[in-house]
Amino acid sequence: MSLDKLEGRNPIMEALKSDREIDKILIAKGSTEGSVKKIIGHAKDKGIPVQYVERQKLNDLAESNNHQGIMAYVAAHDYSTVEEILEGARKKGKTPFVIILDEIMDPHNLGSIMRTADAVGADGIIIPKRRSVGLTAVVAKTSAGAIEYVPVAKVSNIAQTIDKLKEEGLWVAGADMSGEKEHFNQDLKGAIALVIGNEGKGVSRLIKEKCDFLVKLPMVGKIESLNASVAAAILMYEVLRQRMVAKG
Repeated sequence: MSLDKLEGRNPIMEALKSDREIDKILIAKGSTEGSVKKIIGHAKDKGIPVQYVERQKLNDLAESNNHQGIMAYVAAHDYSTVEEILEGARKKGKTPFVIILDEIMDPHNLGSIMRTADAVGADGIIIPKRRSVGLTAVVAKTSAGAIEYVPVAKVSNIAQTIDKLKEEGLWVAGADMSGEKEHFNQDLKGAIALVIGNEGKGVSRLIKEKCDFLVKLPMVGKIESLNASVAAAILMYEVLRQRMVAKG
């Protein structure tokens, strides 16, 4: 069975009891009695998303013949917290540098972003609990080991988290083509959180409104947007460049 999937009622119940990190639980429609009902209750108490799907979808996803109408996606690595990410920066005597991902769905994008985040010395990544890929086995593989070094916090509300980061003294910069300045003309040297949007929709309206400012990447070709992990890499390296220049 895959490292990031659990199948069957007993394995999932035991994972819940042991406080293992679970990204989401899939339940076949109509399978909500007995032990499944207890699992739903535990998941609700822990804030774990539950999705009801057709049984055929579970049949397609399952690697065993005994999923019993239920499957869970578990994290390939433990999650951190926003507080731990900021404290980690303080302990190193660093100005905080955080990446916020607004509904990134592709595990390859998250893995690539983690790899670049490690390369530029970012202190951590923040993702939402819902409508976002978690720390799956594919993410772990794509990160090329960075999953062991880059803390990832999963939060219930990105907008509220941005408010907390501002209270901690971070500036919040969103990547969006409506930005007034190109990324290289914006001061990114201080304590900062970079917001990267969804692969198709970009940064959501509410989150854009929460940003202190928006920066744009110049596009002179025929294509109007970049892959999320590429855009994130360009912005992260600009933060690193400005910090290195400032240090002389």
